[in-house]
Amino acid sequence: MSDKPSVLFVCVHNAGRSQMAAAWLTHLAGDRVEVRSAGSNPGKEVNPAAVEAMAEVGIDISAETPKILTIDAVKESDVCITMGCGDTCPVFPGKRYLDWKLEDPAGQGVEAVRPIRDEIKVLVEGLIAEIAPEPQA
Repeated sequence: MSDKPSVLFVCVHNAGRSQMAAAWLTHLAGDRVEVRSAGSNPGKEVNPAAVEAMAEVGIDISAETPKILTIDAVKESDVCITMGCGDTCPVFPGKRYLDWKLEDPAGQGVEAVRPIRDEIKVLVEGLIAEIAPEPQA
C-alpha cells in the first residue's frame, strides 16, 4: 500500500463528472495522489461534451473508458467521493466519504458542461490543499 493518499471518484455512469474530477486531480496533484474513478452502471464511453470541455483547458480524457465500481477500489481508497448522483459506495471503517452535489452533464452540450468542469476544479483544488498540499521548499 502506498503512503500517498488515494481518491476514488464515483458516479453512476463514470462518463462525465467522475472522469473530469479524476482528470483534474491527476493534472493538478501529479503523482502526490493516487486517482481512481468508477461507476455502478458504467456507460459505453466518456461523455463527448466532457471530453471537449476538458480539452479546452488542455486536459485530454479522450482515451479514458468508464469503469465498474468494485469493492476493492473502495477498499484501496482513502477518500471516496460521489458526485451528487445518488450512487453509493460500500462503507468501510477508516475511509472518508464525501458527496459533491454537481449537475449531471449527461445529454448536455459543452456550454452546459463548462461550469460543471470549473466547479469540479475548485472542489479538487480544495481537496488537494487538504490531503496533498505542495511540499514546502
